[in-house]
Amino acid sequence: MELFIYIFAALFSVINPLGAIPIFVGLTQEDSKAERSRISFWTAINVFIILIISFFVGQYVLAFFGISIDALRIAGGFIIVNSGFALLNRKFNKGRGVNKEVESDAQKRNDIALTPLAIPMLAGPGSISLLIAMYQDYQLIEQQVIACCAMGAVALVIFLGMRSAHYLSGLLGASGIVAISRIIGFIVIAIGVQYISSSIVNIVESIQF
Repeated sequence: MELFIYIFAALFSVINPLGAIPIFVGLTQEDSKAERSRISFWTAINVFIILIISFFVGQYVLAFFGISIDALRIAGGFIIVNSGFALLNRKFNKGRGVNKEVESDAQKRNDIALTPLAIPMLAGPGSISLLIAMYQDYQLIEQQVIACCAMGAVALVIFLGMRSAHYLSGLLGASGIVAISRIIGFIVIAIGVQYISSSIVNIVESIQF
């Protein structure tokens, strides 16, 4: 249970579904309730698939390019820290790769569940690098099953959050969402710093010995 909570909390903090609510509301304001539910469902499914692929296949991508796990953690740590600062500064669009051009294109397309919602807005470089690093730490089958369950739980939260986005937006208001996102942003920065510091320590120890 502790491992499940740890992985769920780490993924939830990096993905931050609450930060995606204002963007989802803006992109689906002219859609029906049924259409919003459909988009929410497929966004969650797409995110889950992307996370699963990143977790199990990411290591082979690293091996192909000859990238060490510590190098990945440092690079991913910087990305995660940058995402955290974006949340603190309320730069949801810039921090999540959804600029005006992408938003305008999304408005014209019928299905936005894969892009820009699932990727890069939710399952972005931060969560992908985080999962690749986690796979190296959890090699046991039981641990990997727990990790998959945590990913499924995050996808479920994304579905419920997106489905209730218009209600939550009206209930919390812009200031409420910003306040919660800033708290999450601080946690995200801490996660990124932890990844960078632990990787530097590993590299220094390997040089000494």
